[in-house]
Amino acid sequence: MITTLHIKNIGIIEDITIDLNQGLNVLTGETGAGKTLIIDSLQIISGGRFSKEMMRKGENQSFVELCMYEPENEKAIDGNIIVSREINVNGKNMCKINGRMVTVNELKEFMNRFMEIHGQNDNQNLLESKMHLKYLDGFTGENLLEKKQKYSKLYDQYCEIKQELKNNFGDEKEKQRKLDLLSYQIKEIEEAKLKVGEEVQLEEKRKVIQNAEKITENLQEADVLISENGIDSISMAIRALEKIEPIDAKYEKASNELKSIYYELQELARDVNSYKSDMDFSEEERDFIEERLNVIYSLKRKYGNSIEEILKYKQDIQEEVEHIENLEQYNEKLKKKQKEIEEQMKLLADQMHEIRSKKAKELSEKINQELEELEMKNAKINVKVMYLENEYLKTGKDNVTFNIITNKGEEEKELSKIASGGEMSRTMLAIKKVLADSDKMSILVFDEIDTGISGKAANRVASKLKKIASNHQVMCISHLPNIAAMADYNYFISKEVYQDRTKTQVRQLQEEEVIEEIARISSGEVNEVSLQYASELRNKKAS
Repeated sequence: MITTLHIKNIGIIEDITIDLNQGLNVLTGETGAGKTLIIDSLQIISGGRFSKEMMRKGENQSFVELCMYEPENEKAIDGNIIVSREINVNGKNMCKINGRMVTVNELKEFMNRFMEIHGQNDNQNLLESKMHLKYLDGFTGENLLEKKQKYSKLYDQYCEIKQELKNNFGDEKEKQRKLDLLSYQIKEIEEAKLKVGEEVQLEEKRKVIQNAEKITENLQEADVLISENGIDSISMAIRALEKIEPIDAKYEKASNELKSIYYELQELARDVNSYKSDMDFSEEERDFIEERLNVIYSLKRKYGNSIEEILKYKQDIQEEVEHIENLEQYNEKLKKKQKEIEEQMKLLADQMHEIRSKKAKELSEKINQELEELEMKNAKINVKVMYLENEYLKTGKDNVTFNIITNKGEEEKELSKIASGGEMSRTMLAIKKVLADSDKMSILVFDEIDTGISGKAANRVASKLKKIASNHQVMCISHLPNIAAMADYNYFISKEVYQDRTKTQVRQLQEEEVIEEIARISSGEVNEVSLQYASELRNKKAS
């Protein structure tokens, strides 16, 4: 149960602390005083959404903290669990459970074990169809638990085998699809007949072709300069040196070195001349080089950054093909085991379906009995258990929904489609009354559950809340004197203006103040008649 709730900078709430108790805690007060903001704060501390508009004007952060007494919980310290959430104006969250930082999702998951909030516009878990099976199973109790546990273990094994078969291409269609793809890739690479180093050679040749005109022009110029100027000039220089060779050995040495250069230059001239003949390319050769490079580039985009990587990839997928083809025997063993597990799951799922179907009728009857007592005599709840022929779920083969007929002659519809606020409130209360004994939720919060009801129905709602509060902590915002009179603890919510700012105040009422508050909400004013009526209502609670 919640022992203390601290709220800071939420709407018109500046800073309040509420000490709560076990039993029925009823919050009443002025319209617009901040009652619903308290429920909003509980939703925030439960991991709910927070919008910047909820932050008190002029403040940089909002803060909600509560202390719960849950002695049986592993996280409790001396029976206490302190949970807090701080939201800054920049949107950053700081959530803590007993001082340890957690994410918003972790906070939500943790608080969902303890508290269930039923607001004016959304009844959260109760109206979510995915929760209906959980509620039915909770109502069913131990009869189902052992079978669910056995089924769950089998389901985990079933999923593991299913995934392994998928990874091993145990599915024949998937296997063939993969083999076809790999075979296509191998064929595409083989047909290309790639050679290591080929791409570099082709790119060099393409570069020459693209610059053929420029190369030819400059080779011609070089050839002329070497042949007509260079060689002739050197030849003349050699003849001049030969005339003075006898005079000094150094002239002979220079002449010999120049002759060596002459012969090398002649060789170079022949090479340059031959380079010119290499510049003759056919269109076919040009097209071949471009097409070949396109093939290589295309394969590189698919299979690797180089020819070496492409050939390595081909080798790898050839080995993969061999591996897939040899998996058949192992996969057959897995499929056999999967079928055996499926047969066991089917047997347990059928047994669970039978138990659920029987308990669903019982649950429907009990809820309908509660609805009748809540002055909804024509309303009928139908807890439907649909068997899924071709599907296995984590919980079996059942899909459970809570459907309702609110008036005679109407069609059955989903619980979430109830239009009337009063019908919604009472239907929700009837379900919670029946489920209260079987669920483990320790804290139930109701925001204006009295919407759209009065008279005898209001008395019945108050009575139901009181019964639920016998083994739960119940917090309820109400405008009905009947509910306020039934409370174990009454809190008055008011607002005041201080230094041109409005702020919420909360205080627990003493018995005399409780009578006055019941009188106020019953007639709008406190007088002798309303006080007498309030005392009578309060005496009914005592009796």
